[in-house]
Amino acid sequence: MQFRDLHAQYEALKPEIDEGIRRVIESSAFILGKPVQELEEKLAAYVGRKHCVGVANGTEALQLALMAYDVGPGDAVFTADFTYIASAGAISILGATPVLVDIDLATFNISADALEKQILRVQAEGKLRPRFIIPVDLFGLPANYPEIERIAEKYGLMILEDAAQGFGGEIDGRRACSFGDISTTSFFPAKPLGCYGDGGAIFTDDDAVDARLRSLRASGKSPTDKYDNREVGLNSRLDTLQAAILLPKFEAFRNYELDAVNRVADRYTAALKGRVVTPTVPAGYLSSWAQYTILLESRQKRDAVQTKLKKQGIPTMVYYPRGLHQQAAYRWMALDDADYPNTLAATARVLSLPMHPYMKDEEQDEIIKSLLEAL
Repeated sequence: MQFRDLHAQYEALKPEIDEGIRRVIESSAFILGKPVQELEEKLAAYVGRKHCVGVANGTEALQLALMAYDVGPGDAVFTADFTYIASAGAISILGATPVLVDIDLATFNISADALEKQILRVQAEGKLRPRFIIPVDLFGLPANYPEIERIAEKYGLMILEDAAQGFGGEIDGRRACSFGDISTTSFFPAKPLGCYGDGGAIFTDDDAVDARLRSLRASGKSPTDKYDNREVGLNSRLDTLQAAILLPKFEAFRNYELDAVNRVADRYTAALKGRVVTPTVPAGYLSSWAQYTILLESRQKRDAVQTKLKKQGIPTMVYYPRGLHQQAAYRWMALDDADYPNTLAATARVLSLPMHPYMKDEEQDEIIKSLLEAL
């Protein structure tokens, strides 16, 4: 059994994927070929943004987005404590300071209350310039953007939506990657829309930001002369091969995969509700289910259940075993665990179950039966 069965997806889309790869190889246009532009146009239209810029991976998408606004030393950027390190690492690598914020345990996304408290603390200390908020759309669910946008406007901050796991999610019909001033996603293979390697994208409605991003992703080159570099950028272009793979995968994603994965989530919730804490999807929200993550009563119970399922050949994952403030890269901050109670609770209790749009009912029934027995 696969945690996320990419092979099943490939078998379903094999003719289209193979043909796309063949065309790229025959054209020999491996860098910024036509499929990249085609994909950018389709993704921008889908999420409701004016521009999409394909880049090498989701981490550099975040970094480039911040570079486009000259974020650097002395700037404070607020992001969730319970997430993958890329959300904070993109801030640190530019010399800015990540300000880690506790989460809402119900959604696993950044807590609006904790965010406002951290903004007020940074303002009171007066050592850093508050610049950006980077909410993370964790496990496929968009963050609480109505409240985050209110806070950002109140304190004069900008928003960079990190939708690495959230592509396809919605709030009241508005799609992930359309929130904030600028947004990013990842095409890592296990993401809701994934390629066969690394890839990412940045979305903006600002023509000048779009032009700068296209320069920055190509080492800061001039649009008319690639050997006239206007500034120092990155070598971060989405490969043509990956774009060709993503095109048929995107069609499947929007035509039936998103519906299918929500059906799988609904079956899990119906069977498990009342036995474990099942994921919360607020009214008006749609999740793209990068992961289906339950909460168990304690670390000991979670670890015992995971061990029992493993013995039965059922893979599970713990996303994430520690908060960013607990990782070696950020221990120098000497942050107090008491400021992150929900992050600590999540790290001790979360367990993600196998989840993908090609999961068969009988396969899911086996997971559910084994989990209930393990409880």
